Amino acid sequence: MNTAESIGRLNGRVKTLMSVFGVEPRRIGGTEMFARELSKQLAEHGWRSVLCFLSEPTDEVRAFMSLPNVSFESLPNSTNGNFAARMNLMRLMAKHHPQILHLHYVSFISLYPWAARLKSVSKVFFTDHHSRPEGYQLSAAPVWKQTAARMIGSPFTKVICVSDYGYQCMTSVGLLPRDRYQMIYNGVDLSRVATEDSTGQRFRQRFSVPADRKIVTQVSWMIPEKGICDFLKMARSVASQRQDVQFVLVGEGAYREQYMKDAEAFGLGDRITWTGIIDDPFVEGVFHAADVVCQFSRWEEVFGWMIAEAMAHAKPVVATRAGGIPELISDGGSGYLVDRGDTEAMSQCVLELLLDSDLRRRMGEAGRETVSEKFNLQKNVAQLIESYGIASKANA
Repeated sequence: MNTAESIGRLNGRVKTLMSVFGVEPRRIGGTEMFARELSKQLAEHGWRSVLCFLSEPTDEVRAFMSLPNVSFESLPNSTNGNFAARMNLMRLMAKHHPQILHLHYVSFISLYPWAARLKSVSKVFFTDHHSRPEGYQLSAAPVWKQTAARMIGSPFTKVICVSDYGYQCMTSVGLLPRDRYQMIYNGVDLSRVATEDSTGQRFRQRFSVPADRKIVTQVSWMIPEKGICDFLKMARSVASQRQDVQFVLVGEGAYREQYMKDAEAFGLGDRITWTGIIDDPFVEGVFHAADVVCQFSRWEEVFGWMIAEAMAHAKPVVATRAGGIPELISDGGSGYLVDRGDTEAMSQCVLELLLDSDLRRRMGEAGRETVSEKFNLQKNVAQLIESYGIASKANA
């Protein structure tokens, strides 16, 4: 019997939690850090952790998440919950016999909960990671839809919301009784935040950023919903007033080529750097190198993981008042909040921070303290473990 099996068979029975993530595990980001911390805490309670992704993790990601109690599985097309995906999930549940199933990044309205019930899964959890469209208004669903959703979702034990904004969105629709919802913030693994400055220097060297230039960064998908056009307009304005700033966009997306053309049209030239996907932003110095971090989301961001990660690195953040973002940033305390599309205000806030190193330091320290108090991954995963019922006195 291997180590994982011995952990899982404490007290004479296999205790397993299966997590389904409708994402590709191609980089070490918030989801991967969550999965690792969850598995680590499950092991402390004698539970196995089965991690199901859309595809096999890359070697680097697999090595990062591998623990003695962890098993990996692929579950293609899990996001839409079609017949093939349900059959594959049932096959995996028959293989691992989980007591708890937790669904992430999949459709809320699906037959997954009933598939779990057919396989005698005791508890089914769902986490809402869904950002809403720009201008989304809270409202109740039609009665017929509420009735249908309550029937389809009746096996759900709990729906986890990653922000108060997400909680208000979910409860206002009325698809499940209010007592089925619980708010637990996403978190950042503070233990992975390096303290030495060398990571930032290596990032600068890797992307040939001149040593005398300050760095203004946004880490996100290259899509309109993330406000990339607004970032470019801000960069044009700031660049016209200061020559010592480099603008860095980290990430990939369907619109990257168009945004690169836009940057050229704006005359940014070598003042802007496009890194593509960074496999491990913490280790590779993305946040360490930055002086100011931006997040100019246009849609209603349900949380803003990259904002919390920047704050964990003690960096001031300029972001939009969209969705759950104001729950992360104290306007004037740990950063600045601006209206979406207000590129003049974005430019003014960035310029103010670039001009004042003491202000950047104070805001950065305030942000790191906020993450430690509210968005600490270890604490928030422990809260989830408690919600599972695993951390109760009977199971401790």
